[in-house]
Amino acid sequence: MQILSHKKVNFDNTEIAFRSKSNSELNKAYWLFKIISSNFLVQVGPPVTNLFLKIGLPIQGIIKSTIFQQFCGGETIADCERTIGVLANGKVGTILDYSVEGEEEESVFDFTCAEIIRTVERAVGDSRLPITVFKVTGIARIALLEKIDAKGTLTDAEKAEFEKVKQRCESICRMAYEKNVPIMIDAEETWIQDTIDGLALDMMLLFNREKLIVYNTYQMYRHDKLADLKADYMVAEKAGFILGAKIVRGAYMEKERERAAEKGYPSPIQPDKAATDNDYNAAITFCAENIEGIGLVCGTHNEQSCRVLTDLLEKLDVDPQHPRIYFSQLLGMSDHLSFNLSDAGYNVAKYVPYGPIKAVMPYLFRRAQENTSIAGQTGRELDLILREKRRRSL
Repeated sequence: MQILSHKKVNFDNTEIAFRSKSNSELNKAYWLFKIISSNFLVQVGPPVTNLFLKIGLPIQGIIKSTIFQQFCGGETIADCERTIGVLANGKVGTILDYSVEGEEEESVFDFTCAEIIRTVERAVGDSRLPITVFKVTGIARIALLEKIDAKGTLTDAEKAEFEKVKQRCESICRMAYEKNVPIMIDAEETWIQDTIDGLALDMMLLFNREKLIVYNTYQMYRHDKLADLKADYMVAEKAGFILGAKIVRGAYMEKERERAAEKGYPSPIQPDKAATDNDYNAAITFCAENIEGIGLVCGTHNEQSCRVLTDLLEKLDVDPQHPRIYFSQLLGMSDHLSFNLSDAGYNVAKYVPYGPIKAVMPYLFRRAQENTSIAGQTGRELDLILREKRRRSL
């Protein structure tokens, strides 16, 4: 049996992590994370910013040169070309993410659907864009998804509306299939997730029989998602398709807990971080051990989980470049993971959100809040930047 060579990953190598950043870019990132580290500013920032945008105060320039520049590739696909090139120089792929969500108009949903298809077309034949992604709330009204999830009785108009949602979803995934470009369906809040899961499984049933095209996303801060992952794998085995699984911890924890308390139902969130970590590591282990029938995107900013997977792939003698295994992080965060993993020979791709500044503000606010709510996230980013600044000054 061939024994593959696995290079040990050094997540402390800040020279590799920040190789793409100039001194001025490093300084700007430092001050941005300093601001984000203030819980007060992160809490009051969204309503104040939305108010300023609503009444027309000229703050878009400030947003664009700070938080938008850190976490987004630009306002259009063309704007993202520089970021695509910078990431590729560090052997990291780009996942173009049109980050417009929560709209209400059918015309907006049709435009978003067409834009997502454009990201698929942009990725054709370009190894720098190995995967694409979309959110169902980008092509569907949230209240409709919520009513379906709650098993409400739909009116004829709502049934027709949902048929359009399914058609949009299928047209995106069909284009991905025809162009041979994998696409991930992002996870969202629990009160619409069952409907999204159903759509994702339908798409996998249609398009994952011969090759891995469609991925669903499993949020492991939910106590039921490890069981769901295993149940979906059994469905896939029985039905004869490849299961695409992006494994994340999750992005809506505070909102989930608040809603559960408000409406008086048991929280869907794990009892503590240790339980989330245990299920996360169990999920990526399950996927790696069943890689012949599962495609895995390990979406994490957690160094220990990255180490669990790299060690496991070495133990299982799985090629670090196996086409069904990717690590993924968000643009502007955890460069020490992304670039050091790619330097060690693993497949890595970063989410590169883009879209009109006002439309992507919900995404940007979530990123800022995530950096303050994840234990040590902002402090870790600041520490790494400071270490690299010191290294460069020697």
